[in-house]
Amino acid sequence: MTVYVFDGTMDGLLTAVFDAFLLKEQPERLRVGEHSSGMQLLAEGDALPLFCDHTYHVTSDEEKARRVWTGLEKKLSREALRLISVSWLSELRELNTPLFQYICKVFKLGDISHNFADADVLAVTNIARRVLHEQLRMKQFIRFQKAKDGTYLAVVSPDHNVLPIIIDHFQDRFNDQPWLIYDAKRHYGYYYEGKAVIRVTFEDETTVPFDLSNGKLDADLLSDNDQLFQDLWRTYFKAICIRERMNPRKQLQDMPRRYWKYMTEKN
Repeated sequence: MTVYVFDGTMDGLLTAVFDAFLLKEQPERLRVGEHSSGMQLLAEGDALPLFCDHTYHVTSDEEKARRVWTGLEKKLSREALRLISVSWLSELRELNTPLFQYICKVFKLGDISHNFADADVLAVTNIARRVLHEQLRMKQFIRFQKAKDGTYLAVVSPDHNVLPIIIDHFQDRFNDQPWLIYDAKRHYGYYYEGKAVIRVTFEDETTVPFDLSNGKLDADLLSDNDQLFQDLWRTYFKAICIRERMNPRKQLQDMPRRYWKYMTEKN
């Protein structure tokens, strides 16, 4: 078994595909509908499989990655390319080998994006669907607070890295006001000041004016009427609840507990 080891970046994965064909190694063994037992892609630090004949360390190369992606653009539909990009936002290590083999199969066999009998295509597609489901939930569950300077703040901590694919939604919906959506788990966010969206990070998160554990703004920075609105929202949320029809299990299915710490009505 040949194991490719890469740096965990998308450029690294695409470089691995390029090198695999350049070295004329395992891609020739790939067939639609099955995994190749002869090739795996692991991130640095992952445990090697018990039966490993050869390890190839991939050196990320932007030019190689660009050429592979350009080749994919010629062979796959826009939707298939989007699913590949979306699946990568899952940040799941279990994606590496299926995505690697999927892309290799595309170059050997053509567009297999709709062949869900293929184990790699199915794995990549299912992971992409999980990311898109998280994207939808983020749009539903994000709660903003208004600061005294008029900026709206929301803190999130999604399972997958979905901020890049939800920002356009908020830019379109709230294009007349400044806002910041910050991912506490990944330590970055996007700030919109009325014209453009800017990716932001903080050198020292201990100095940020909000609590990363629950997303709450410091009391002295909260706008004068925002606390009132939060209290009104909690009251409304409780008022519309019909106790006789309460279904905690259904609520947890629709609104998983991991989102609660950042939701006004749950705090």
